[in-house]
Amino acid sequence: MAREFTRSQRVSDYLQRELASLIQREIRDPRVGMISVTGVDVSRDIGHAKIHYTVLGADSSEDAKESTEVLNKAAGFLRSQLSRESKMRSVPQLRFYFDSSVGQGRHMEDLIDRAAKADRELIGGEESDGGSESSGESE
Repeated sequence: MAREFTRSQRVSDYLQRELASLIQREIRDPRVGMISVTGVDVSRDIGHAKIHYTVLGADSSEDAKESTEVLNKAAGFLRSQLSRESKMRSVPQLRFYFDSSVGQGRHMEDLIDRAAKADRELIGGEESDGGSESSGESE
């Protein structure tokens, strides 16, 4: 059973590398944009693969809807190219999904930066207030 996992993991890694270069080299549609393949999940029987990707400048699946449609339409072409270049007996069916985790990460980073800035301003304000109160009490 552990062997199946390692095989599916090896296939996932192979597909991620190959699809990243194939999309860059072969897909000429301007609606696709700059794509990064962030992960590939392959089913245990190696029959289906979910390809997760991000697009430069798109933070939500709505922003990347057009790219997803183009990639899913090109899935057959990409699959045939993979079968030509690989020694696999069968290449899995490909399905593309937008990976919104990068956009969510940027949003969380922005929230953390804003919270840290607010804390610094609050601490800075207390120190200046605290200094005037202590001088007033000692008089």
